[in-house]
Parts: sequence; structure tokens; C-alpha cells
Amino acid sequence: MQVSAYKPRLSFWQLWNMSFGFFGIQFGFALQNTNTSRIFSTLGANPDELALFWLAAPITGLLVQPVIGYLSDNTWHPFWGRRRPFFFIGAVLASIAMFLMPNSSVLWMAIAVLWMMDSAINISMEPFRAFVGDKLDVSQQTAGFAMQTFFIGCGGVIASLLPTIFTDYLGVSNVPVNGAIPDTVRYSFYFGGAIFALSVMWTVFTSKEIPPADLEKFQQERKNNQGIGKAVGEILGGFLRMPKTMVQLALVQFFTWVALFAMWVYTTPSIAQTVFHSSDAQSAAFQEGGNWVGIMFAVYGGVSALAAFLLPVLAKMTSRKFVHMLCLVIGGVSLMSIFLISSKQMLLLPMVGVGIAWASVLTMPYAILAGALPANRMGYYMGLFNFFVVIPQIIAGVVLGAILKHFFDNQSVKVLMLGGACMILAGLLTLLVKDEAAEEASATSSMDKTAANAAAV
Repeated sequence: MQVSAYKPRLSFWQLWNMSFGFFGIQFGFALQNTNTSRIFSTLGANPDELALFWLAAPITGLLVQPVIGYLSDNTWHPFWGRRRPFFFIGAVLASIAMFLMPNSSVLWMAIAVLWMMDSAINISMEPFRAFVGDKLDVSQQTAGFAMQTFFIGCGGVIASLLPTIFTDYLGVSNVPVNGAIPDTVRYSFYFGGAIFALSVMWTVFTSKEIPPADLEKFQQERKNNQGIGKAVGEILGGFLRMPKTMVQLALVQFFTWVALFAMWVYTTPSIAQTVFHSSDAQSAAFQEGGNWVGIMFAVYGGVSALAAFLLPVLAKMTSRKFVHMLCLVIGGVSLMSIFLISSKQMLLLPMVGVGIAWASVLTMPYAILAGALPANRMGYYMGLFNFFVVIPQIIAGVVLGAILKHFFDNQSVKVLMLGGACMILAGLLTLLVKDEAAEEASATSSMDKTAANAAAV
């Protein structure tokens, strides 16, 4: 691990400002995760096709995040800094896509806009992870990622509830007319697009970045790293130079994100089928089920926002990898339990467990990884780490539809059970991860105590 230069401790409000953009980013992701299957189904997609159509999301992440990480590492502007230009550009493009998505009139258009929307969200999101590594000392990094998780949870709650709010409190129609997307979904995306832009701009204009320690050397290295061929070579070559901790976390991430992908794609058809007793996406019952899934996802988002502040405390009492293991096992058991539930109110209970897992997924792997990365390559490696978020989703997108059709008799809820089992396995694999920064900090603390005791004697 490369030891970084001293970084001053930031105040609570400085952490707040630098993380606030994630509130808007999660509006985009939450509206996408909650409503994409609903939109595709309304426009005529079959259940066994959904995972394949969802491939746009992980593939754009695979292509965009490592490139943006590499480019942001090699960017510096006296006003815009290193990461903030990408926050800004991504926010503008994502907001445009969020206005287009609910106006899709045919299935192919919705799929195409999903490609655009997810690419733009990833442009904004990826540098946020490196932003924490850039600005915060190791002692504050877990708190920095936890603050991001808090805003992700808050944004997820509000965005997921929007269709229900428009239906129950503002009297907006929740029923498709002539096969079009319901007005509740359209207005939710309009509102979300505006919040996305405003939140990211808050971070862009209230947070400053630390310039490279040796600007002249940085400029020379940037010239040497220019060129698409150089970038692609560096990105692909990074797999051979990954820190050991990153390799170990990759296996944990694989099974974690298979589970999450299964949940996002198949919760809407599962709940519509098992609780609202409808597989017809044009029916009022199916759309009511879609709204209830928004409430379910709001619960797990809200729980994750609260859990985000408990995780650093628990990690200090035990260890980061123990906390992550425990949270993933709780989430996996909760996801599997949906198979046994037929009451819509009871469906909120397993979402509490999923929220605990989600809080840890967004915090612990990145906190563990940040301590094992060289400071000048933080964006690059964080982008590379995203391969282990998107590759499992791509594999899941290819195979889950066939599993649903040929092995699960089109019972979508069984895919959720499979996802829960994968999450439990991910939790157990966490025990194999070596948390270098935590172990070094513990060793240093022990040495300091020994020295202090010796001095006292």
C-alpha cells in the first residue's frame, strides 16, 4: 500500500457537501431500478426477456466507469479540479435521458434510452468513489463512504416512493392508456431528472479539490498517458497488477451483484404475480404492484441510510470484513424469505434486511479497497473495480431468463430465492478478504500502546 500525503480532517458539513451529489445520482438509479422492468413490461416485454433487456445497465458500466476513472486520474483544471468536470457532464446528460425515458413509445426506444441514461449516470457516479480517496485521510474514509451511503439511501427512498405519491396524494393516473407509460411514472422521472442535476451541481460548486503535490510532474505524466490506445492498454493491463485485496473482494462482489441484479429485475413481476395476482402489465393490478415495489425499495433505501452511520461504529468494534459478512448474510436470508410471503405489508419486513446489506455493499468494499490502493491511481482502480460489479450482472442478464423459463416455470419469485443464496455465499467469502489498511492501523496502534507503556515504566 502506498502511503498518501497528509490530508486535513474535514468537518461534518464538508463531508456533507462533497457527498450530496449522490442524493441526486440515486434518484436516477432508484427510478431506473424500480421502474425499468415495469416500463419494459408495459411496452410488451415478456418476463423471460427482462434480464436480457436490462443488459444495457451493466454493459455501460463496464465500458464507461474504467474509462472515466482513467480520464479523471489524468485530469486537472485550476477551477474544475479533477473529478468535478465528470460530475457536471454526467449530470447534464443523465437529466436529459431521464426526461426521455418515460416518453418511450415502443420497447426498442426504452432500451436505447436505458443505454444513454445508465452511461450518463455512470459518468457522474464513478469519480465520486475516487473523490473520497482523494480528499480524505484513511481515518475518515469509512465515514466518507458512509456519508455517500446515507445520501444514496435518502435519494432511494424518495425516488422509489414518487409513483405512489403521485397516485395517492396528487391524484395522477397510474393506469397505462393505449399502451403508454402511466403518468405517475412519467412525472416521477421528470422530477428525478431535476433533482439529479441540482444535487450534483451542489457538490460541484461547494467542494474544492486538492491539486497534485507536484503539478509539473503530473502534467508530464498526463502527456505520457494520452491516447485511446494507451488508456485501453492501461485499463486491461490493470487486471495483472491488481492488489491482493482487490482480487479477494472481486469474488465477494461477483455473488453480491448477481443477487442485486436478480432483485432489481424480477421483484416487480414477482410481486405482481404472487401478491397482486396479475401477470398482465396493462392491468391496474400489475401497475399497483409496481407502485408497491417502489414502497418496498423505499424501505430498503431508508434502512440503508440509517444503517450507514452504524456501520463505522460496528466496524471499529469488530472489523470491516466481519460487518460486511454479517450484513450480506442478513440480506440474503431476507431476500430468500420473499418466497414465503403472500401479504403485501409483510413484504416490507425482508426489505429491512436487504437495506442492511445494501448499506454495507455501498460502504465496506470501497472502504477496504481504498486502503489498499496507491493514492495517484485511485480513480483508475475504483473504475477497474467496477468490472466486478458489472460482469456478474452481465452474466446474470444472459442466463437468468433461461433459468426462469426452463427451470423455474416462469415463477419470478424463485429467481429472488436464487439471488438470496448468492448473497449469503458472498457474505461467507468476505471472511477470506485481507483488510490491509485496518490491519496496519491495528498494528501501529498496538506499537504505540506498547511504547507508551514502556515510557510509563
